[in-house]
Amino acid sequence: MEEPKRSNILLESGTNELEVLEFKIADQLYGINVAKVSEIMVATGTKPMQKSHPDVEGIFRPRDEIITVIDMAHYLGLPPSENPERDIFIITRFNQQTFAFHVHSVVGIIRISWTHMQKPDKLIYGGDEGVATAVAEYNGQLITILDFEKIVSEICPETGIQFSDIEKLGERQRRDTPVLIAEDSMLLSKMIIESLHRAGYVNTIKTDNGQEAWDYLNEIKASGDEVRQHVACVVSDIEMPLMDGHRLTKMIRETPELHTLPVILFSSLIDDEMRRKGQQLGASAQISKPEIAKLVTLIDEFTAL
Repeated sequence: MEEPKRSNILLESGTNELEVLEFKIADQLYGINVAKVSEIMVATGTKPMQKSHPDVEGIFRPRDEIITVIDMAHYLGLPPSENPERDIFIITRFNQQTFAFHVHSVVGIIRISWTHMQKPDKLIYGGDEGVATAVAEYNGQLITILDFEKIVSEICPETGIQFSDIEKLGERQRRDTPVLIAEDSMLLSKMIIESLHRAGYVNTIKTDNGQEAWDYLNEIKASGDEVRQHVACVVSDIEMPLMDGHRLTKMIRETPELHTLPVILFSSLIDDEMRRKGQQLGASAQISKPEIAKLVTLIDEFTAL
């Protein structure tokens, strides 16, 4: 197995850059954040599972862990590989889960700024049902960055945000505390907002990325109003087009009018390395999706101050 190589610039925090692993399915070019990739290996035989989801190819055990394999060509409705002996498994780790994604080839790893990524056009990429979180242009080619969290949650719903976790918190009171949310996944933003509403936080402001959240905060700052009247807490994903959550956190902490604003990083990428980066940038808290009840508890804590 081969681990993806990472460049030194990404050891820095708040650079608003990421590394993307490019891969192909049929003749289409796609990408995944390298931070989600643990290994790349030649595709091998899998054991089919009865009554599993049609996009699940089967399971295999490369070492001590049994891993579910998702057939990406089948999921995307693309033709199967013409050279299956050259196919690749991309082993990922996010949302505290490990999955293998079966693709047809790996092109390589590129470093790119989030500012060079655009939100996908809803008409072209399937609207709310689409699986693209961003489209990047690199060396004259368009790379579709797939929403792997959405893919996994569709295939394995039990791994995603569960509304029942909110019910376990017990009876909740309605609160008008304004919570700003920066989340690029259309599915996850809907689920986060619905969860917060169920928890009593009915005053939510939705933005699709860090840039939109930053623009909103600047509008408040320019108005001269007290910031906490409009935003009492920021909940942000990390990987987003235009501006990521780390960059957003850094800019909030460097702005006198905003620097005390609670910022919670709610991301599938939270691990020891990401946690260190978030701490360096001044994140108030960092939790991994899909721990939605813990998110609510943290908002309670930070907005009660």
